[in-house]
Amino acid sequence: FTGIVNSYLSNMPSSPPEKTNDFEPTETSKLLIDRDTITDNTDARKAFETYDREASKNYHDSRPFESSTETHKTEGGMLKPIIFGGLDGILTSFAIVAGAAGGGVGTGVVLIMGFSNILADALSMGVGEFLSSKAENEWILSERRREQWEMENYPEGEIQEMIDIYESRGMKREDAELVITTMSKYEEFFVNVMMSEELELQVPDDDYLKENMKEGVVMFLSFAFFGSLPLLGYVIFPTLFGNLNEQFLFSVACIVTGVVLFLMGCVKSNFSTTHWFWSGTETLLLGGACATVAYTIGQLVDGFINV
Repeated sequence: FTGIVNSYLSNMPSSPPEKTNDFEPTETSKLLIDRDTITDNTDARKAFETYDREASKNYHDSRPFESSTETHKTEGGMLKPIIFGGLDGILTSFAIVAGAAGGGVGTGVVLIMGFSNILADALSMGVGEFLSSKAENEWILSERRREQWEMENYPEGEIQEMIDIYESRGMKREDAELVITTMSKYEEFFVNVMMSEELELQVPDDDYLKENMKEGVVMFLSFAFFGSLPLLGYVIFPTLFGNLNEQFLFSVACIVTGVVLFLMGCVKSNFSTTHWFWSGTETLLLGGACATVAYTIGQLVDGFINV
């Protein structure tokens, strides 16, 4: 259940609703952007988020000739392993705490089960992320080799396929022939275009193994860090304040988990157009649903055992 929720949250679409060409920016949105200072990627993104055409135009016109490539946010590349690993870690940990609280299990058992499970699951998630990403990239590269071979042995057929694809997407036949024929002169480039347009696959970089390893490490660290947070209250508070009842410690775990879930949702909003409050609330509510299920199951099992 937590896996379904985590997968949903980590793959939330980040694009805003489509706007028609008739959209006119309001005076408020115009005031959000100083058109005389549209010089960096931050201003360009503000122009997009407020749909200010003039601000976007000024940004592109103000760039020097040498910097013809428009920059975009690159921090989001590790967003999925951070959010997915963090959510899975904290919800898995809290599910153990909630289940134990519902079943009336002691603090020592909670700590043993919690930390051992978090470490094992973090390793499993990290290795799984690395192997799955590596396998996907290897499959994409194998498909690229096939496309490369077909281009070398029967370029006419590949060119015709691409012309048909472009025509099916609304381009006139003669325009599609001109575009595809021109691109086919540059074989490496054209093969990558075929991968994207025909197979809808993104060819990985040459150092994809390094990136896959990085994703696995980020997944492991995110899972282990966030997964340990609900358990820290069971360690810190008894150390500082002596013996405390289990209900109080469970309440602390609930508060910590709720705050962290909300903050993770707020961080996720930085890579989308969703307002931080609604993104945080969404993550909190879905995470709370997982915790409620775990607590309820713990109570039900404990009831059956004590019957």
